[in-house]
Amino acid sequence: MERSVAAALSLPASDASAARDVPTAFTIGGRVRVAPNVILAPMSGITDSVYRALVKDLNPGAVGLVVTELVSIEGLARKDLRTFRMLRHVPRERPLSIQLFGSDPARMGEAAAIAEQLGADVIDVNCGCPVPKVVKRGGGAELMRQGPVLAAILRALRGVLSIPYTVKIRAGWDDDSRNAVEIARLAEGEGAAMIAVHGRTRVQLYTGRSDWDLIADVKRAVRVPVVGSGDIEQAADALTRLRTSGVDGVMIGRAALAQPWIFREVAALRDGAVPMAVTLAERLATIDVVLARLDAELPPESALGRARGLACRMVKFVRGGAALRESLTRAPSIVAMRALLARAADEPFESPDGATHVPPTDSSFIGSTC
Repeated sequence: MERSVAAALSLPASDASAARDVPTAFTIGGRVRVAPNVILAPMSGITDSVYRALVKDLNPGAVGLVVTELVSIEGLARKDLRTFRMLRHVPRERPLSIQLFGSDPARMGEAAAIAEQLGADVIDVNCGCPVPKVVKRGGGAELMRQGPVLAAILRALRGVLSIPYTVKIRAGWDDDSRNAVEIARLAEGEGAAMIAVHGRTRVQLYTGRSDWDLIADVKRAVRVPVVGSGDIEQAADALTRLRTSGVDGVMIGRAALAQPWIFREVAALRDGAVPMAVTLAERLATIDVVLARLDAELPPESALGRARGLACRMVKFVRGGAALRESLTRAPSIVAMRALLARAADEPFESPDGATHVPPTDSSFIGSTC
């Protein structure tokens, strides 16, 4: 077992104990303890209360912090009901970081105060979203090019909050302006209690590779905790990045869509164990739970769209799953989707062209690292 863990982490067999010789926790602003130091990253349209609670339930004790999808400060300031729904949470999600986006310092302060009143443990300022509709309004990654505006935003937060505030940044705007170190120092100087760094530029979007050397540079440049993000695709990657970059914690985002169990796999590797494989029955049952919760908690039109997106991602690594994804996408309701899942647990998948796809055995998943 020790030899398997060592291999998973690219370590010498004699040094398997290094899987446990990495940081395990850190504190944000002297108030919020993140233990373990593995965080569910904010993902637009994904990390709502239903998904965050699901991840906590699937990974007991293995997720140190969860972050909301990005929330508009303009929507909160206007008292928009849909925006306020994005702040809903349940006690077992905590500690909870609410991520805000926008570019107006006064509005950011107003929105942050509302979020604190509604139960946030941490406020996070989004300085990394690359989406044009966010950037064009001065928010997200555009703040990487607007240092004085970001400074004013953080000063506004300092004036209204009693909880810690953090920032999530990118490597920079493009290869000619990789200014993550500069922005991290600015944020620290304005009172940010943690810096999360995604190692791609805005221009890269999600192509290429995350620059973990730059993330390590940020860690060396500031005294507050630094969390690294990008290309953590398997459980072993999380511990390897903690060990090699020196960061205080790691964020897992897109990998958690198809592998929501990845956090418990990180915990198993940290303990020197080989993670348990995820069975087909568990995968399908988990998707069914997601659909049921979405159906119960969201308006029908919102619930169906999110259900399709999450379900299709979670069957990504099922052999023959393309046929099931096709059927789930075409299902007219969540009730119909749940019926498809129930049949898939016992029967071969039938694609629209009539081809038959046998349900996978347990070994056909790419959800576990050995």
